[in-house]
Amino acid sequence: MGKDRDLKLEKYNISENRYRELKYFCRQYREKQSQLRAITELSSPKFDSAGGGNKTSDRTADTAIRRTQLQRDIEIIEHAAIEADREISRYIISNVTDGIAYEYLGVPASKTNFYLKRRKFFWVLDRKKLGT
Repeated sequence: MGKDRDLKLEKYNISENRYRELKYFCRQYREKQSQLRAITELSSPKFDSAGGGNKTSDRTADTAIRRTQLQRDIEIIEHAAIEADREISRYIISNVTDGIAYEYLGVPASKTNFYLKRRKFFWVLDRKKLGT
């Protein structure tokens, strides 16, 4: 596969640095899926042994918070791909998360259309990550 080049998304008001942030957020998609599957540990509260009063560290709550964050990140990527183009969303996800080039994806769309939808994906992803 060829060299991975940065997209130019200035017309979408996405700077080069913001694009890279979004790109590497997407590249963590498989890791996040794996971590989400691995989180199954539940435990009772652990008391603070430092003598700081009645503080507790609730591992169950920490686990739930982490699961929620991982699930949210995964859903943001998936929903952005669907909003960009429902029909080719799985191909967009493979491209942006795994770096698989268009030529190896078997996309049922022209290369030009695919790259337009991928740019739209990053625009949607940027909005979702900003919470707008």
